[in-house]
Amino acid sequence: LVLSGPSGGGLTTIVLERSRRVGGLFSVSATTRAPGPGERDGGDYFFVDQPTFQRWIDEDRFLEHAQVFGRSWYGTPEGPVREALARGDLVVLDIDVQGAEQVHDRVPDMLGVFILPPNDGTLLDRLRRRGREDEATIQRRYAEAVREMTRARENQVYDAFVINDDLAGTVEQVAEMVATRLGRLQASS
Repeated sequence: LVLSGPSGGGLTTIVLERSRRVGGLFSVSATTRAPGPGERDGGDYFFVDQPTFQRWIDEDRFLEHAQVFGRSWYGTPEGPVREALARGDLVVLDIDVQGAEQVHDRVPDMLGVFILPPNDGTLLDRLRRRGREDEATIQRRYAEAVREMTRARENQVYDAFVINDDLAGTVEQVAEMVATRLGRLQASS
């Protein structure tokens, strides 16, 4: 399951609630950024230095990877995902559109769900309410979110687009899609 959505779209909350209801393994990404307060290596991310990350790229160890905002690198190690899938586990990736395109190339039968805000004004308001960034950064994130939503609509990677105007309803929609897909997979095996 690949879940994507713009910054401020509520994606993290949806991912956590969906995992609580449906289960599955949340894929842990690698990153070159420093750990934030309370983050732990191997739990939140695999925190690695730039040379290690580059070596993993060279060794083709990522299912997807990208540099975000021209600063830190993020990537999904492929080995743990393939191992979990081989066991029949549901694996959940919370990644951006560029990453979803890379995963789709390597795992064409993925279930891709893009979470949309009710409208652009709501998205901008959500970005401001987080209270973590100045207005210039908020505007940069908003412009990037608009580009990402456009790219998601055009790339034919996502199976569904869900508008997050009601958290419980959005989580339920995603959970139903996952259950339907898992039912189809189990019936075909």
